[in-house]
Amino acid sequence: MVERLVPDELWELFERVVPPAPSRPQGGGRRRYGDREVLAAIIFVATSGCTWRQLPPSFGPSGPTAHRRFTEWSKARVWATLHRLVLDELGSRGELDWSRCAIDSVNTRALKGDLTGPNPVDRGKKGSKIHLITERTGLPLSIGISGANPHDSQALEPLVRGIPPIRSRRGPRRRRPATRHADKGYDSGHPRRWLRKRGIRHRIARKGIESSTRLGRHRWTIERTMSWLAGCRRLHRRHERKAEHFLAFTAIACSLTCYRRLAK
Repeated sequence: MVERLVPDELWELFERVVPPAPSRPQGGGRRRYGDREVLAAIIFVATSGCTWRQLPPSFGPSGPTAHRRFTEWSKARVWATLHRLVLDELGSRGELDWSRCAIDSVNTRALKGDLTGPNPVDRGKKGSKIHLITERTGLPLSIGISGANPHDSQALEPLVRGIPPIRSRRGPRRRRPATRHADKGYDSGHPRRWLRKRGIRHRIARKGIESSTRLGRHRWTIERTMSWLAGCRRLHRRHERKAEHFLAFTAIACSLTCYRRLAK
């Protein structure tokens, strides 16, 4: 089970980002479970959608132990670093296409926690929104979360700034796409001016003038990416009280999505 959830290549990448285990100079205490077993337990929770207490005992570490390690690694930004490392490997192999990027968001119902708000498409029930930027083939480059009620255009600038400098097969690292595609939710003057100032061409559907379906041939890839992320059932409904934990599960889903391309 552990080798299936955490293959050797993924484990080699994770070893480069995981912080070292704290030492106990005084000795004693319980044996610390290995990081690979704990990582497998966390991935199982993310993909299956089960609670920490429902974690099967076959993994070794208990649910509270895996949750405690998950909290430690989230504070250390391990998941965001892992996502960037996988993108670096893909970039060095020439697997990233920067010619066209797309941005979109998806709503999810939230039971509690910060960065939530009334969902206008779910009868005002509390929810959160996952924002996403993908490159041309659909691999996620930058992610973010917010309440369900803020306008999508407010997330464009933070998402573009959040794209890390990624390695290329030739030349320096890159973090700026050539063209940005978005639907009517991003039709606003400020995003257009902001993208133009940074030399990024934009193709945003205009309200009352053209249909969002005209961008379908370019934006279907991000719709497919959202279905890939839905494979992590932990994202179907937000159970985390802390926004950083929900963002961590989103980063895990993006890392796994990018790793599958890397493992092909």
